[in-house]
Parts: sequence; C-alpha cells; structure tokens
Amino acid sequence: MELTATTILVAFAGVFLICFLKGAFGGGFAIIGIPLLSLVMDPVTAGGLLAPLFIAMDLYALRYFRRSTWSKPDLVLLLPGLLLGIGFGYLLFRVLDHRVIAILMAAITLIFVGLWLMNGGEVTTRRRSTPKAVAAGLTSGITTMVAHSGGPPLAMYLLPLGLTKDIYAGTTSLFFTVGNATKAVPWLLLVNPTAGLWELMAICLLAVPTGVSLGWRLHGVLNQRQIYRICYGLLVVTAVKLLWDGISGYFA
Repeated sequence: MELTATTILVAFAGVFLICFLKGAFGGGFAIIGIPLLSLVMDPVTAGGLLAPLFIAMDLYALRYFRRSTWSKPDLVLLLPGLLLGIGFGYLLFRVLDHRVIAILMAAITLIFVGLWLMNGGEVTTRRRSTPKAVAAGLTSGITTMVAHSGGPPLAMYLLPLGLTKDIYAGTTSLFFTVGNATKAVPWLLLVNPTAGLWELMAICLLAVPTGVSLGWRLHGVLNQRQIYRICYGLLVVTAVKLLWDGISGYFA
C-alpha cells in the first residue's frame, strides 16, 4: 500500500465516519465506513488499520458512555459469547468463506428489519432471553472478527428490549470496547502491518476526538424514537453492504 495524499484523505474520512457513528450510536456500524477504506486498500489491510484505532475511539467514547449507561444484566449475558466468538472467528478466518457469512448475515438482518416494519415501525418491548443473548454475543464475535460487522447481531438482541437511547448506546459502546480490545492482537497477527500502515494509523488517530464528539452531539439532539429509527436504517445499510460484498465476491 502506497502512502499517497489520496490514501491518507480517504482513510481519514473513513475513520472519521466510524468515529462519528460510535459517538452517536455507541458503535457497531464500522462496516459502513469500510467502503471508503476499500477505495485505497484491500479489506484485510483495512481491518489491520482499524483494529488499533477501534481501541482509541472506544476509550475516548467512554468519557460519554459511562457506567450509568451500561445495561449490566445484558452485558453479563453477552460478553462471554462475544469472547468465544472472536476466538472461533480467528481460528476459522483463513478457511471460512467470507462471502457466505456476509450473505447469511445480510439476509437475517433484512428479515429482522422487515418484521419491525410489519409491526408499524414501533418497538415492541420483549423480555431479555439468556439463549438469545448468548447467541447474539457469539454471532457478533464471529462476524466482528471476520468482517468488522458485529453490529447487526447485537442490535437484533438489544433493540427489542426497548432500552433508553443512552442505555442502548452505552451498552453497545462497552460491548464493542471489550470486543475490539480482544480482537486487536489477532488482527495485527493476520495483517502484520508495514511501517506505512503504522504511519497511516497515527494520522487517522487525529480523527478520533472530533468524530466521536460530533457523533455524541447528534446523540444528544435526537429523541428516543429517532435514535431507534436511525439504528434500524443503519442496519439496512449494513445488510445491503454485506449482501453486496458476498454476492460480488463470487463474480470477482
């Protein structure tokens, strides 16, 4: 990867977008910023670039999403599956057909959003379920390790719980803080970053404070219903991106 002005500008824009979504919704939509990164580098290199940057943006976001915004009963159920899923995803990274994973995740996500729309676009609060939480954590761990797309499984578990916007975003933020810290080393082992990639990481690090802070301002302006509707909308965007990656991969 050549460190040109175009590469720097595009990578910086992609990282800024991911940071903005982190500040606004707690994270989980990193894959939306990856299309920008894929203009100047391959997906695996993009994963290696993002892995350490995720930790920086997570730590910075904790100044906004503090302990009072964490749903501890849900995190207790979700985190063990997340850690197991990351380990499983790492072991299977080189043999998994990423295209199939992407297509399946996209189909499940679109069905989930479709059911929400059939319900009139309103959240029907459901009781938390241990099996669903464990499955969501495990699936999110696998998909976040394989494709930085752990957001949909987590959202499909948390959104129906009807959490307040602060609790939803704070729980999501801490969930991915743990996940991103865990998967950073495996990703760096897979990518083995060059000196140029480390330099690009240092430059993109400058996008973290502004991106997260501006996202947090948007979070404060939007009400509960708007936050949930945007989250469902972002799920559709994520699902379409996954579907495109999966299908186009067979024609590449």
